[in-house]
Amino acid sequence: MNLTVGVLALQGDVREHVAALTSAGVRAVPVRRVSELDGVDGLVLPGGESTTIDKLLRAFELFEPVRARLRAGMPAYGSCAGMILLADRVLDAIDGQQTLGGVDITVRRNAFGRQIDSFETDLVVDGLPEDERGPVHAVFIRAPWVEEVGPAATVLARVENGAAAGRIVAVRQGSVLVTSFHPEVTGDDRVHRLFVGMVRGSR
Repeated sequence: MNLTVGVLALQGDVREHVAALTSAGVRAVPVRRVSELDGVDGLVLPGGESTTIDKLLRAFELFEPVRARLRAGMPAYGSCAGMILLADRVLDAIDGQQTLGGVDITVRRNAFGRQIDSFETDLVVDGLPEDERGPVHAVFIRAPWVEEVGPAATVLARVENGAAAGRIVAVRQGSVLVTSFHPEVTGDDRVHRLFVGMVRGSR
């Protein structure tokens, strides 16, 4: 089954996600127009700045089409800013900031602090294939965390050490996956392969 997975290409780590998806065995394409959105089986919303991506989604007339596809069941994966965009509720949002929604979580923007507070750690991520369950090296850059998870969503990973120990940083709800961290920058494609498996399952 040939799959095409789009990467929202308005801001953020677009090339890195395209490379990780290609490594995971699918055709990966940038998405900037509704016609490009119409041709994908799933969509990645990359890291960047959530308020900027929100504004650009509306400027490019993509906000409502993406939200409609999500509500129709399109698989999606959001990393960092993408997690904020896919959350149903956001704490510390700026005035007028909107989200696409799709995951029954409350996230806190920039919860881990400013750029200077970026850090790396190893995580156990549930849902990976049994033979791939070693630690995932996670990079956090001005990252959000999940404050509250509703009954429809499942926690996949928490920070294990340090001041943020116990904080939720990966969640899945149906065919939507979100992470606080940036797996696209590490060369480890297991999270992207997990998402590709979700896209295949939705077909």
